[in-house]
Amino acid sequence: MTDRAVAVAAAPRKDAADPATTTAPVRRAAARAVARRATLAGWLLLVPALGFYIGFVIWPLFQGVQYSFYDWNGIGVARWVGFENYLTVFTDPDLLGAIRNAFVLIAFFTFIPVGLGLVLATLIRGIRNKAFAATAQTVLFLPQIIPLAAAGIAWSWMYAQTGAVNQILGWIGFGWITRPWLADYGTALPAVGLIGSWVLTGLCTVLLLTGLGKIDVSLYEAIRLDGAGWWREFFTITLPGLRQEIAVLVTVTVIAALSSFDIIYTSTQGGPGRATLVPGLSIFRIGFTQSDVGLASAFGIVLMVLVLVVVLPIQRLSRASDS
Repeated sequence: MTDRAVAVAAAPRKDAADPATTTAPVRRAAARAVARRATLAGWLLLVPALGFYIGFVIWPLFQGVQYSFYDWNGIGVARWVGFENYLTVFTDPDLLGAIRNAFVLIAFFTFIPVGLGLVLATLIRGIRNKAFAATAQTVLFLPQIIPLAAAGIAWSWMYAQTGAVNQILGWIGFGWITRPWLADYGTALPAVGLIGSWVLTGLCTVLLLTGLGKIDVSLYEAIRLDGAGWWREFFTITLPGLRQEIAVLVTVTVIAALSSFDIIYTSTQGGPGRATLVPGLSIFRIGFTQSDVGLASAFGIVLMVLVLVVVLPIQRLSRASDS
């Protein structure tokens, strides 16, 4: 065999395929196929929930916006009125009073439960008897699992002239301030607000206790070695470490205050007069008692916007403080 023949035989064949170059495109194609199947499976799993969300949230919201521009009793022919319903919402003193009452309830549904929750969570965390601490958490959380309608009925009995609240006040020497709390124009709204405080304090305490469990214990040990007291420990470590939990609780409780209905309906039905009237109850009355679907829809949209206007800045401040 000549040298040329040997060189030709030793040289690689140009038509011989490199295994690395042939398998790489196949692998990429297979990976794309797997990704497409995973995406399709994800969408198929999402379709039922998305269908329910569109059917029971998006579509009713769209219809509510549509109805708000009409004068309609829910049965007859609807008449286009434009922004007249929204103008009524912002000029009717009863509806404005309902909005004002809802903002007053924020003090009872938000500030009191979150403040008490912070104190109680800190105290329970310091209890060395774990069984007693667990019992305290359970007792505090019990009001949260009671239906709000039942809580409103029970407290309406206790607030009566001969109810438990007045009896306890008489026993401790404060009988001179006893009254039918829910029938008094000056005390009805704060009394209803205290029911909300009682319901929400347990939720705030339990969630804040969970947040306290995430704070590094060494931080407390270090600040105690520096001779810091309870107040400095609370404001330096505990409060900053619970920013996210506090933001969540403020958001949830503010929404509960602005959209309150169950407690008001079962305890006072908006009375006496309109002293405890709130937007949720006003929307119910306008839509189902007065049969003014357009005005009720407009008030519902305004309430939704108010909730967003109050809640979104809270979320923005929380994210800014975290960053």
